[in-house]
Amino acid sequence: QVRVVESGGGSVQPGSSLRLSCTGPGGILRLDYVGWYRQAPGKEREIVATIRGSGYTTYAESVKGRFTISRDNANNSVNLQMSGLKVEDTAVYYCNNAGDQLWPWGQGTRVTVSP
Repeated sequence: QVRVVESGGGSVQPGSSLRLSCTGPGGILRLDYVGWYRQAPGKEREIVATIRGSGYTTYAESVKGRFTISRDNANNSVNLQMSGLKVEDTAVYYCNNAGDQLWPWGQGTRVTVSP
């Protein structure tokens, strides 16, 4: 089974930036359709950004223009650069397959945005 580890979260003020990283098996993260998801307190998990093997990316409307998903093949990681963070971005962030077959969920990385 594919096991991924998310890191890079923290507690920041609105307007700050964070860079999240998802590391795992290199072949999977280089080639698969990978997404960053988040789950805010009391809410359903939602997908916020995806990247295909071709490099094509998509973003949820709520993060478009502020978040950037990318691959770092040298480090077998898929990263999420977040800027202009808002209070409503507070959530636990996870990475996973963005297609039909989810991997086991990692522990996620917590992002807290507060004044």
